[in-house]
Amino acid sequence: MKSTLPILALALASAAFGAAPASAQYGSPAPAPQPKMQNPAPAPAPTGNAAAPDKKVNVSKAALKPIRELQAAVEAKDTASIPAKLAAAQAVAKSSAEKYIVAQLQLKAAVDANNELATGAAIEAMIASGGADAAQTERLALNLGKIQYTNKQYPQAAASFERVLAANPNSSEALVLLAETRNSQGKPSDAVALLQRALKAKAASGQKADAEWYKRAVGLAYENQLPSAVDLSRQWVAAYPTPSNWRDALRVYRKVANPPDPATLDALRLARAAGALEGDSDFHNYAVLASVDSPGEARAVIDEAIAAKKIDPNKQIFRILIADLKTKRALGRELLPQLAKEAKASASARLAVRTGDAFYGYGDYAPAIELYRAALTKSGSDANLVNLHLGMALARSGDKAGAAAALNAVTGPQAEIAKFWLIYVGAQA
Repeated sequence: MKSTLPILALALASAAFGAAPASAQYGSPAPAPQPKMQNPAPAPAPTGNAAAPDKKVNVSKAALKPIRELQAAVEAKDTASIPAKLAAAQAVAKSSAEKYIVAQLQLKAAVDANNELATGAAIEAMIASGGADAAQTERLALNLGKIQYTNKQYPQAAASFERVLAANPNSSEALVLLAETRNSQGKPSDAVALLQRALKAKAASGQKADAEWYKRAVGLAYENQLPSAVDLSRQWVAAYPTPSNWRDALRVYRKVANPPDPATLDALRLARAAGALEGDSDFHNYAVLASVDSPGEARAVIDEAIAAKKIDPNKQIFRILIADLKTKRALGRELLPQLAKEAKASASARLAVRTGDAFYGYGDYAPAIELYRAALTKSGSDANLVNLHLGMALARSGDKAGAAAALNAVTGPQAEIAKFWLIYVGAQA
């Protein structure tokens, strides 16, 4: 003879794991975000006075009494008698439904006792019972993996997250948690690859991945000198183009790609356009590099930084730099119209590019654009460099379509920074 007991929803209380936000500290990886417990799907609990049951299951006569006694002890929080009554109920539970009900009561007792390891054991019993459907099993395995991860049981946690992914390969949460587990196991390359999968899964679902996922992926790739660091930093700033993200993304590019001075200057120009210059080194490096062919630009950058109180002009490095810039007269603004005429008449591209760069530095984008276009028709032209600078000038002038066309034409070593400029162009209103 069988009796019926209701299967009710039981929320698994969140464990106090304290989620620590990741940050982009490029010298050390972003700290691993700590997992938070998620409520499992409806779990069975026999009760006589709780909410209305979702459904009822058949329980054998032999199992009914021990299960009800266990239920009573759990509801009364009779911690002294729960272990014996749990063992008795487990001994008579034969069907998957009966085992699931017993395991659910085991879970409630563990949660009430705030016993994390016991909670994990109860979840394992719920999964092993076979009484959970696919969706319930997925959530249970996810929670189990979180408990195992926080207790540094990394092989077990990995197995739990992989179980989720076997049923749902696009579970972005499981991918992120497995990534953290793999990193804790000393496998940063696997961790970054899993984070990349999580980002793609979110995009495929039409959702925007959390900024911390990008930041974490970039931090891990950068710290472990992985080739994907630069591309990930572009994805990050494309999704979240804030000034601080631009600053960090471009610093990753500069440190990982180690570009030559001209490309470094173009990266700093982009940082300026994005409002992302910060710190003495940014402004000093920018001004020093620009002073070679664009002293007006170098002076403007320093003046802007002083006005915004971002640098102290009385510091020795800036006192020396400012004094040096005051002595530079080459490519002065008053000389540029005549130099532009000579550049257009010359068969060589060199003067056109230098003069165009000087106009760009003064913010005179229209004559710079004209000179860059002229340079493309002359001998000795580095088409990739000229198209890069043409795209930059068009971007600053507000011509998004023209900028995109020029930047997309860039190949070779300049292609990496051109891709960053393309992201800037795409983000403009």
